Amino acid sequence: CDLLWSDPEERAGWGRSPRGAGWIFGHDVSEQFNRRNGLSLIARAHQLVMEGYNWSHDQNCVTIFSAPNYCYRCGNQAAFMELDENMDNLFLQFDPAPRGDGELHVTRRTPEYFL
Repeated sequence: CDLLWSDPEERAGWGRSPRGAGWIFGHDVSEQFNRRNGLSLIARAHQLVMEGYNWSHDQNCVTIFSAPNYCYRCGNQAAFMELDENMDNLFLQFDPAPRGDGELHVTRRTPEYFL
């Protein structure tokens, strides 16, 4: 099982990642992994998501990306996930720090590399 570096997709099973490295996995993989390991959620990172976090696979998997304006050019938000004692979650989203005069302003768009 290579869930650490693989990306969730709306499909079944495993497949090669279109990003050129790693794998993609479907909803059935998330459900099976959670069931076999007594879990209710896969919380993962290592994939840019524009709003800082993104649910997939009927909330069996969430991607959290904590680097705002990734590489100073992506214009994405970042997020943290808080869990309380009942495992209820709350996402805290934030924007990049304001840039100074003369620094590049980045518009919000998804870079082609990450599609």
